[in-house]
Amino acid sequence: MASPEERLAELGITLPIPIAPVANYVPLARTGNLLIVSGQLPMVNNQLFAIGRLGEEVDVETGKKAAYYCMINIIAQVKAELGDLSKVKKLVRLGGFVSGTPNFTQQATIINGASDLAVEVFGDAGRHARAAVGVASLPLGACVEVEAMFEVE
Repeated sequence: MASPEERLAELGITLPIPIAPVANYVPLARTGNLLIVSGQLPMVNNQLFAIGRLGEEVDVETGKKAAYYCMINIIAQVKAELGDLSKVKKLVRLGGFVSGTPNFTQQATIINGASDLAVEVFGDAGRHARAAVGVASLPLGACVEVEAMFEVE
């Protein structure tokens, strides 16, 4: 079975430098064998991939791609902390937040952008519990934010 780094290469994904927090918190916290990654925005080349709300300025495919970029940023944080993604035993949980109009109800579809990538990169260890929640707004006007909890060596 290919390593997570090999899977990233096969997918053509180069991990970015982890993004620094935008407020008074740390990008990740470790306690015992749990690694909790703070919410990551869909940043690409230090710019938000998409700004606005689902059901208004942002369509479903763009929202799903935004969640994908959030997951790339989560993986970058984990790689920076562990040095080797093979030290991930299990992605335990994802929390997905989707900024949308009051009538937007496809939060689960949007967060699949992150979930699908997690499984592609980590295989069965990437299958996880999850919440996909609709919110009125997110930091910096982002359309999506995703947080994660991993079991690690």
